[in-house]
Amino acid sequence: MSDESNYPPKTWFTRIDENPDELFYASPRFAEHIDKRTIENLSDFYQETIAKDSKVLDLMSSWISHLPTELNLSQVSGLGMNEEELVANKRLSDWCVHNLNREANLPYTAGSFDYVLCAVSIQYLTSPIEVLQSVKEVLKRQGKIIIAMSHRLFPTKAVNVFQNINAEERIRLVMSYLELAKFEDISYFDRSPDGADPLWIVTGQNLSLIHI
Repeated sequence: MSDESNYPPKTWFTRIDENPDELFYASPRFAEHIDKRTIENLSDFYQETIAKDSKVLDLMSSWISHLPTELNLSQVSGLGMNEEELVANKRLSDWCVHNLNREANLPYTAGSFDYVLCAVSIQYLTSPIEVLQSVKEVLKRQGKIIIAMSHRLFPTKAVNVFQNINAEERIRLVMSYLELAKFEDISYFDRSPDGADPLWIVTGQNLSLIHI
């Protein structure tokens, strides 16, 4: 893991379906991808973690952002793959369609956001380190990324490594992503409700003095 030139290996990020992602996400999916109780726990975590009046980027967004309605935010930007889903997301103040597997750089200026959220989607990134480096760039100093994971996925679009390791290994993998992207204060939280989909959360903070 110390050799950044070889870790993680590119073979980890192949997929069963290597057709353009735009084809897979062309039709909207107005479905909840985790159980309601798991969503409630994620919303509670956001409530506890995100300061009011913050600027938030919902990365790989859809028709719902899981942000609590009582949490007042100055901006919620959404970046996703399906226009209809993003239009339907009433929590978003602005949005854009952007394929991170085609272009890892985010279309925002440096230091734009206090928080970046990535809910149950990290398993679809084919260049996760590059994307997270871009996330760090658009975060303010002391800004935080919150990555939420569960056990559900689209098997044809999830990267190979996620389909061949267990839950504990997935958590360690995502923590290593953040390490390689030079995040600090990396933490893990298990907010899984009893009898419902699990909820594993990994966070990291941008403590850089300058944007790189």
